[in-house]
Amino acid sequence: MRGALVIAAVVSAFLAAPAAAWAHAALLRTFPAASAQVDTPPAQLRLVYDEAVEPRFAVVSVTDAAGRQQVDGAVRRSGADPYALEVPLARSPRGWYLVVWRVVSADGHPVEGAFTYRIGPDPGPPPRFGVPSLSETAVTPGLIALRWLTFLSFMSAIGLFVLRTLVARSLGDRLRRVTVAFGIASAVALVATPAYVLLATAQFASRSFWSFGALVPLMDVSAFGRGYLRLEELFALFAGAAAIAVRLDRPRRPVAALVALSGALLAAGAVLLVPGAAGHAAQTPPRAASLLLDWSHLAAGSVWLGGLLGLLVLWPVPLAAVRRFSDLALGSVIVLLGSGVGAAVVHLPTLSSLWQTGYGKAILVKASLLAAAMLVAAVNLVRTRRGAAPLLQTVVTEIVLLAAAVVAAAVLSSLPPPPRALASLGTPAASVGPGPVRATVEREGYRVEVRITPNAVAVPDMLTVRLSRNGAPVRGATVIATFSMLDMEMPAQAYRLGEAAPGRYERSSEALVMVGRWGVTLAIRPRGETGFDVAVIDHAQG
Repeated sequence: MRGALVIAAVVSAFLAAPAAAWAHAALLRTFPAASAQVDTPPAQLRLVYDEAVEPRFAVVSVTDAAGRQQVDGAVRRSGADPYALEVPLARSPRGWYLVVWRVVSADGHPVEGAFTYRIGPDPGPPPRFGVPSLSETAVTPGLIALRWLTFLSFMSAIGLFVLRTLVARSLGDRLRRVTVAFGIASAVALVATPAYVLLATAQFASRSFWSFGALVPLMDVSAFGRGYLRLEELFALFAGAAAIAVRLDRPRRPVAALVALSGALLAAGAVLLVPGAAGHAAQTPPRAASLLLDWSHLAAGSVWLGGLLGLLVLWPVPLAAVRRFSDLALGSVIVLLGSGVGAAVVHLPTLSSLWQTGYGKAILVKASLLAAAMLVAAVNLVRTRRGAAPLLQTVVTEIVLLAAAVVAAAVLSSLPPPPRALASLGTPAASVGPGPVRATVEREGYRVEVRITPNAVAVPDMLTVRLSRNGAPVRGATVIATFSMLDMEMPAQAYRLGEAAPGRYERSSEALVMVGRWGVTLAIRPRGETGFDVAVIDHAQG
């Protein structure tokens, strides 16, 4: 009963957490403000985000035109605002300064950006700062390997337990092999999960993996770390209840064995919920449907993968047991296929995201591996339906393909899903950058000339739109430019361009705050007409 209460409490905490808390951290405002001029050197830099980011995982650099560091102390959380970070600064002379920041979002994805400010009434012309490229540090070989091992081990353990207690109970003493395999998979999961959290924490804190004394207290500081440590706790409950259920198992199960079996299955269900609750599913609307799809996908994959491993350690297996597993595996494959398609529909804003984004390409690789495994499984299913034993080679091939699909899933869950801005962008009229932008578009009888100079991150960019019709400038139009980050989910920024000359609309701003791909949508409304939109994809560099 106590274990069930713990499971219920953990699951309820995940589901009750507000969806906004799992989005990528976005910088809302700063002091000094981006592109602003201050007359006296500020004593500190203030960064306000849309979620409470952990200062111990934040990296903030403030440099002058010569690259000299101006930060004079550790990053700290504001005492007045939990969403704000404060960075003490040295007393800096007149001139331009570059701020580069990096924080870790609640879902474990790093987010970084840059902006400039200037000190003094006459700081001189802005220098060309070098801004580091956007790097998705959640995708490294070490993190992917440990994430794969974590998923593979706990999925295998759950599937082996299901086979041992629900499918192949009639095999008697031979089930000891499955029990041993379950014990090995459980032990690997109990070691791999905290090792994965430790390595991720080392990445967040920019420390060595071997700095245990410094890293262990930080493992549950991030929401991502807390989520996977809860997975460790729930899996330990599952492993304990499963061991009791196996120990008490008899041809006619006593009440105690039934209680232990129920508790183990409940704990297994909670374990399979955690990856989605600590990852993308929890931040993707509709949230409940996303979590259900993710849970169903993991549950079906666990039954299939663990069951195949069980058949392998039991080989040769009586045909009756193989047929029972084949029926269960067929249902798992159907659920796996349906939930996978459903999750892709939920997470991908456009069909083209499948081949235009890293996230979509990972889905294609995973789907290809699963399709190959299903094809091999179909061969075994046909053989068992005809009364023939499955082939050992095909069982091994299925396991290898499923293990490879788990690698693809580890990469997939480490990548940020494509942002919703891709869907609102429509069909871009042009793809421009890096470097100064010069694009001309003919739309609705109008000629639209777009210029972005210098088209660089962390400096004021001049956005100019020349609007003409039949060679004559169009005056009095409303022109609004919206900048949307296309490499990860971030808030859009909209600016109204003023008419600087007949038919020429312009605005200077630091809308490009991150290196990468940006969608620039121009909403053009000529006076007295409905108007039209023009979208371009811009590649901004430092």
